[in-house]
Amino acid sequence: MRDVVITGIGLVSSAGEGLEPHVAALTGQAAPHVDTERFAPYPVHPAVALDWDRQIAKKSDQRQMEAWQKLGCYAAGLALEAAGAKEDAALKNRMHLIVSAGGGERDYAVDGQILTGLRQAENPGVFLNERLMGDLRPTLFLAQLSNLLAGNISIVHGVTGASRTFMGEESSGVDAIRVARERIASGQNDIFLVGGAYNAERPDVILIYEMGGFLWKKPYLPVRERTHEGGGMILGSGACFMVLESREHAESRGAKALATVAGVTSDRGRRAPGSVGKALRAQAETLGARPDVVISGATGVKGITEDEQAALTELAPTAAIHATGDVVGHTMEAQAPIGVALAAALIAEGRAGEALVTSVGHWRGEGAVRLTKAP
Repeated sequence: MRDVVITGIGLVSSAGEGLEPHVAALTGQAAPHVDTERFAPYPVHPAVALDWDRQIAKKSDQRQMEAWQKLGCYAAGLALEAAGAKEDAALKNRMHLIVSAGGGERDYAVDGQILTGLRQAENPGVFLNERLMGDLRPTLFLAQLSNLLAGNISIVHGVTGASRTFMGEESSGVDAIRVARERIASGQNDIFLVGGAYNAERPDVILIYEMGGFLWKKPYLPVRERTHEGGGMILGSGACFMVLESREHAESRGAKALATVAGVTSDRGRRAPGSVGKALRAQAETLGARPDVVISGATGVKGITEDEQAALTELAPTAAIHATGDVVGHTMEAQAPIGVALAAALIAEGRAGEALVTSVGHWRGEGAVRLTKAP
């Protein structure tokens, strides 16, 4: 099996653009950026303002992308730049792409009209079907397909190898990294661009997660402190893409490796008290993890957050434990890529020798990634 290394990272969120502001926020040198007004009583970590022209040159491309697609496309460009691949057309022609993405965004005017009309409709089922058939534009529907983020990255940045899109909230980010890593390690491919994007600044997603009882509705608190008051997620907008390649391939083109992706595990067990901790203990054993730093993807949801914390304290009693949710909020599909990126940055800066990244979904899905120093 070949070593798999990270040679480029593109990261944008409420903490800023690039690794430096994110590491500063992760290590307590900068306060988290939280918007408590726009979606009150639900706090949100909003993405910083970006100069889209820097990574998405054509205004026509920008106009046809929703916010989550622009965030992803921008981060992908940053990753390619960092890996020294942005101007290498031949390399990008054989670079594979894996995207973790959720559903697209909504036509709020149509949604509002349908929800209002349903209250008075004699036959709600017939009314709903008629309005969906007549009011939703085919072009709107097509623009929301999750795999269009991969398509836009291919068009804007010229990454034209095979592409895949994974859906499934937090688990999709873990599996995107897992599949890329295993295909490189086995020798099936040499280089991948992999990552995810999420826009939390949307009334529809706030409604969806509130209906499930998952959201935090009080002033900002760090992830682990929220569980003392009922728990809940603070959603965050952001995107992260990474260039993964075999060590030999990176060396052949003179690319510097930030860290080695030593292993990735993913599971989707039925939730019960203690099940999250049990899953993480098994995954850490499978990976042979002995971390001196942990990047936790804990949501802040009561029960599973305490379960994860107990397992991590047992697995790595002397390790520093950081939560991505404290820095960027909970970014769903982008959660695992952001955690891996932050771990790689700490290793590259000599702040850690080995890291364990966890991704525990708010409802389903448990994953872990082990990173070590690049050889």
